[in-house]
Amino acid sequence: MNGSTVVKGLMVSLAVVGFCLPQAAFAAEGPSGKAPALIDVALMDGGLLVGQVVNAQGTVLKDTPVSVHRQGQEIAKARTDERGYFAVRGLGGGIYEVRAAEGQGIYRLWAPGQAPPAAQKGVLVVAGRDMVRGQGPLLGHLGMCCGSPLFIAGVVAASIAVPVAVHNSERPRSP
Repeated sequence: MNGSTVVKGLMVSLAVVGFCLPQAAFAAEGPSGKAPALIDVALMDGGLLVGQVVNAQGTVLKDTPVSVHRQGQEIAKARTDERGYFAVRGLGGGIYEVRAAEGQGIYRLWAPGQAPPAAQKGVLVVAGRDMVRGQGPLLGHLGMCCGSPLFIAGVVAASIAVPVAVHNSERPRSP
């Protein structure tokens, strides 16, 4: 068996394994390990930050605690009103994290009159978003099928059978 036959066999084996894996295992459905995007928000006069808290379906969350953090320290608290809105005064420019009902966002707050034109006028915190934390042996969904003894046996069998079949197909035939 020469080196090119082994390489061909390995490539075919990897292709077979790729076809066996569920496509959902590779779908992006949550945080990708990158730092969350900063959202620019313009503060109103007096360092006023306004925002709204909703759930994943868009329903407003009434009387929900909201906390504002800077550099890991909680610096302000508020509660949402009947329409899910909240307001916090006395903030300066900088990067803040706003948390409410298992939802959070990271915002770059700008002093009044200094925000870029694309800056938002307030924040929207979506509570209870699904989060992927990498639980499971391989990529969340992938771990559910890869832990199966039948799946592992199939991968092992394919890894052995495919290179043998490729090798045998390249043997010279006797007349």
